[in-house]
Amino acid sequence: MNNAAIHKIRGITKTFNPLRALVLYKQTRLEATHDPTVIPQLLKPCDSLPFLHYVKSLHAETIKAGSDTNVFIGTAIVNAYCKCGVVWDARKLFDVMPERNVVTWNAMIGGYFGNGDTESASLAFEEMPGKSRVSWRQMVAGFARNGDTVRARRLFDEVPNEFKDVVMWSVMVDGYVKNGEMEDAREVFELMPERNCFAWSSMVCGYCKKGSIAEAEDVFRRVPVRNLEIWNSMIGGYVQNGFGEKALEAFGEMRGEGFEPDEFTVVSVLSACAQLGDLDAGKEIHRMIECKGIGVNQFILSGLVDMYAKCGDLVHAKMVFDSCNDRNVVCWNAMISGFAVNGKCKEVLEYLCKMEESNIRPDTVTFTSVLSACAHGGLVSEALEVISKMEAFGIEMNIWHYGCMVDLLGRAGRLKEAYELIKRMHLKPNENILGAMIGACWIHSDMKMAEQTIKMIGTDSSTCAHSQDVILSNIYAGSEKWEKAEMIRANMIDKGSEKIPGCSSIIVSNSVS
Repeated sequence: MNNAAIHKIRGITKTFNPLRALVLYKQTRLEATHDPTVIPQLLKPCDSLPFLHYVKSLHAETIKAGSDTNVFIGTAIVNAYCKCGVVWDARKLFDVMPERNVVTWNAMIGGYFGNGDTESASLAFEEMPGKSRVSWRQMVAGFARNGDTVRARRLFDEVPNEFKDVVMWSVMVDGYVKNGEMEDAREVFELMPERNCFAWSSMVCGYCKKGSIAEAEDVFRRVPVRNLEIWNSMIGGYVQNGFGEKALEAFGEMRGEGFEPDEFTVVSVLSACAQLGDLDAGKEIHRMIECKGIGVNQFILSGLVDMYAKCGDLVHAKMVFDSCNDRNVVCWNAMISGFAVNGKCKEVLEYLCKMEESNIRPDTVTFTSVLSACAHGGLVSEALEVISKMEAFGIEMNIWHYGCMVDLLGRAGRLKEAYELIKRMHLKPNENILGAMIGACWIHSDMKMAEQTIKMIGTDSSTCAHSQDVILSNIYAGSEKWEKAEMIRANMIDKGSEKIPGCSSIIVSNSVS
C-alpha cells in the first residue's frame, strides 16, 4: 500500500466516514499493509452481515502480508466478525492469535453477548486474565441486555471495589430499567454513593415507559443539576403517555432555565402539538427551528408533517413533505397517516403508489394507515388490493390490519366474509375486533351471525364483554325477540353488571350545577 493512499484513507476516516474509506480501498485494490492503523479503520463500517465479504477479504490480505499476527489488526478483525454475526469465525481467529490483550478479550466477550450467547461470554470472562474495569462493566451490561438481570446483579455484587464507580452503578440501574424492573432499579439507584446524569435520566425514562408519570416527576424534581438529556427524558415521557400540555409546559420551563432544544426535544414537542391539535404552538416550534438553525433531519421533517396533518393543516404538511428530497419510510408514513386521519382516502392510495415508485418499502405502519382509510371510506375492493400488496411485500397482517378489515367488511354488510376472516386469523381476535363484528351485526340486524360471534367471546366479564352483551340484547329487542333480550339482561345482572347511570352538568355563573 503506497503512503499517499494510506494518508488519504486516514484522512477520510478522521472525518468519521469510514465507509468512504472502504470504497476507496476497494476501488484502488491496494495491497495489504503492515501499518496497524489502516485495517482497523477500514473495518469500522463492517458492522453487519452485508459487509462480511469485505471483512474476509481484508482478513485474507493481512494473512498474505503476514500482519495478521499484529494484536491490533487481529482484534479489529475479531470485532468485525462478531458484529457481522459470525462469532465462530471470530473465535477461530481469537484462538490462534499469538498475542491477545484486554481489548481482544473484551471484543470476543462482547461478540458473544451481541449474539445472545451468554454462556460462552461467561466462560470467556472466567478464562480472561487481568480483567479490567471495562470487562466487568461489559459483563454486567451484557447479562442485563440479554434479559438475565439476576446474573447481572450477582456479578455486579462481585465487582471489585476499585472498579465499582458511578458508571458501573449506572449500568446496573439501566439494566433493570431496560427490563422494566423498576422496583429493583429504584433500590440500586437509592444505594448509589453518587449519581450521574445518565442514572437520573434512565430512571425518568423507565418510569415513563411504565406509565408511572408521578414517579418519573418525583425523580425529575430531585435531580440536583439538570442537563438537556434529562429534560428530553421528561418531555418525551409526557408525550409518550399522552400528556401533551405538560410536555409543552416542561418545554417552556426548560427554555426558561437557559437550555436550547436539540432535535430530540423538537421531535417531542411537535408530537405534543399534534396530540393537542395546537396548530399555533406547532407553527411557533417550526419558526423556532428555522430561526435557531436546528439541523432538520428526517425525524424532524416527519414530526412537522405529522403535526400539521393532525392539526388539520394539510397544505403546510404537504409543503414540508415536498421540501424533503431524501424521504425515508417514516416521512412517507407521516404524510399517508396525515391524509388518513383527515379522511382523504384518494390521497392515501395515491401516496402509497408514489411511495412504491420512490423505491421506499412500505411497512406495517404504512398499511395500517391505508387500511384504516379504506375502512372509513368504505373502499372494500381497494382494501383487498392493499392486502394483496402486503402479501407481495411479505408483510404479515397484525391485529390492527385485521381490525380494519373486519370493520370495513362489517360496515359494508359483508358479514359472512368478516366472520370467515376472523376464523382464519392466525392471531386470537381481541375485543375490538369482536366488538366491531357484533356492532355490524346490530346495524344489519343479523342475529344469527351475532350469536356465532358471541360464542367466540366466552365468559369474559370485562367492560367490553358487557358492551357486547348490551348490543346483542338490543339486536334481539330490535327484532322483537323480547324473551331472549330479557334473558341476556338478566344474565348481565347475575354477572354483576349494572348500567351506569348517566349524568350531565351545566355551568351557571362560573359554577357547575
